[in-house]
Amino acid sequence: MSDRYAALTVGTARGVTTVTIDHPPVNLLDEILIADLDRLYHDIRDDPDTRVVVFTSADPEFFLSHGDMRLVTDPEALAAYARGPAPTLFARYRDLPRPTIAKIAGRVRGGGAEFLLSLDMRYAATDHAWFGQPEVALGIFPGGSGTQLLPRLLGRSRTLEVVLGGGLYDARTAERYGWIDRALPAAELDEFVGDLARRIAEQPPDAVVAALRAIRAASELPLDEGLARETELLLPLFTGDDARQRFSAVLAAGAQTRSGELELERLIERTRGPAPAGSRQP
Repeated sequence: MSDRYAALTVGTARGVTTVTIDHPPVNLLDEILIADLDRLYHDIRDDPDTRVVVFTSADPEFFLSHGDMRLVTDPEALAAYARGPAPTLFARYRDLPRPTIAKIAGRVRGGGAEFLLSLDMRYAATDHAWFGQPEVALGIFPGGSGTQLLPRLLGRSRTLEVVLGGGLYDARTAERYGWIDRALPAAELDEFVGDLARRIAEQPPDAVVAALRAIRAASELPLDEGLARETELLLPLFTGDDARQRFSAVLAAGAQTRSGELELERLIERTRGPAPAGSRQP
């Protein structure tokens, strides 16, 4: 699959598609990388071998840079951008029927940081990852979804700090603000994300996609509509053969007994797979 791309290396193993951004010198979000991300979207959208997607970078100093500044300095570049896949790219990734994870080391700024907001989960290396939205200092603002999605994660006041202040934030602060899900020591990041991705890939695919759609609806719909969407997505799973077989296996293994419930997660594992990433048993 990687032969199809100029700025990405792509490989799939055991349901996990790993996408490595490799676009020297700084992983600029230019027309080459945008074209590759558009091509990748179409390649993985309905790929049965892809159950979860992990984005990483070949450059330890730059995960994903801002958009090409020529969009402001060159009217022809802006016109080409408007005609191409870029205006809808981030929205399409937000609706991708596959869970997406960013494994971040290096700097993420501007449009690159906005692309991260279109992914489902974000994990960063402590002391090796930094985040910023410098657009206002350059005379524009984060208009690739930043002003709409950042407040949903950070809240209004912290988003104003980030956007109007134009500073660079380390992974610990980004975690505290809710910009990323976790900051982990660099030595632990690969193992954690790899384990999480493999765990998701082993889950029943229909349940994963339905859960993904239900959770995404929470940020898009009023509560009453979100609850209705949740029920709509749940009922076909609840009455399906897959869930019935899995529940039956767990009940037969001891669920709903005192001893079974004390270690329910292990009980489920024994009937279907390894422990979830980051799980802890008392």
